[in-house]
Amino acid sequence: MAKTQIALTINGQSVEALVEPRTLLVHFLREQQGLKGAHVGCETSHCGACTVDLNGKSVKSCTVFAVQADGGEVMTVEGLASGADLHPLQEGFFEEHGLQCGYCTPGMLMRAYRFLQETPNPSNEEIRMGISGNLCRCTGYQNIVKAIRFAANKINAEGGAD
Repeated sequence: MAKTQIALTINGQSVEALVEPRTLLVHFLREQQGLKGAHVGCETSHCGACTVDLNGKSVKSCTVFAVQADGGEVMTVEGLASGADLHPLQEGFFEEHGLQCGYCTPGMLMRAYRFLQETPNPSNEEIRMGISGNLCRCTGYQNIVKAIRFAANKINAEGGAD
């Protein structure tokens, strides 16, 4: 199959690559870019384990072709931290025990990241609605909501979303 040249920015770095037109963004990130954060869960967009930020929107990367990201900006969970400094969401998941097995965590973090950009001071109900497209089979969501609340409070105390 003929390959297509794409150019995009991933976590602030310019990337050029040849991809088959049928390559899903999640496979491109994991297999060609070595970014293992986005997990392949259901490959049907139901679980959200593969969620990344694409051009300022949460997307389930198992439903986006890599060629559709051409010219765009992608942020994965690997791009959340700033060097050794964790993002407030990562701190929140640590401090509030927002994970158990951790399989859903990268997608949950990325959805929560975009959600807090859109809704900087959410209620607990808004948090639950905001992450409703991401499934967790272990936690019951209580601590995930507390973790996102922790991050929202910290971001707001620091003067706004990053």
